[in-house]
Amino acid sequence: MLFGSISYLNLLPFQVFLKRHLKSNAAKMSFRYKRAVPSKINRDFRRKKVSAAFISSVASKKTSCTDLGIIAQKRVYSVLLIEGKEQTDPASETSNHLAKILNLKGRVLIGDTALRYYLNGGEGIDMARMWYEKTKLPFVFARLCYNRHGKYINRLAKRFASQKVSIPQYILQKEARKRGISPKELHWYLSHIHYKMDWRARRGLRAFLKTIR
Repeated sequence: MLFGSISYLNLLPFQVFLKRHLKSNAAKMSFRYKRAVPSKINRDFRRKKVSAAFISSVASKKTSCTDLGIIAQKRVYSVLLIEGKEQTDPASETSNHLAKILNLKGRVLIGDTALRYYLNGGEGIDMARMWYEKTKLPFVFARLCYNRHGKYINRLAKRFASQKVSIPQYILQKEARKRGISPKELHWYLSHIHYKMDWRARRGLRAFLKTIR
């Protein structure tokens, strides 16, 4: 199975979970990763080059998906609109569309780059917060969807949703160094990311998908 994985910090708990879940050598050999930015993962998923992936919500409208997502209840700190010249982020699809429906003009900045910009004192509009102020609902940035192996992926999603994943210190330190932030900042950031879709997240997702034609 080839699994498409977004190469941002917001999926770190799921990646740690997968490593623990795939304990046997046989399971590890049959489960391969393809990591890339969201827009590239979306293209690979549409072309069925990957069996399953966390794909952008904007690309998930007519696909088979689980109840896992990348969800912000209010703020997310890694999806920003920087005031100034209008510019989309080529790595994103959902955030570019979100800026459009929120009538925000400026530069869209997402992922670890946006988080580092914020932590270094940069100013920008948190688009998850703007969505919440408009709808009073969480925003679902991505969803775990599949082209094949639906039963297995759904079981995997339920197992992940049922447990709290603790990230070992050595992984926190390694990933923090790679991103140019501190382990404390990384842990703080992940405390704002949610994965299990409740009824409010589903309502927020439906409201967003209605804006896509």
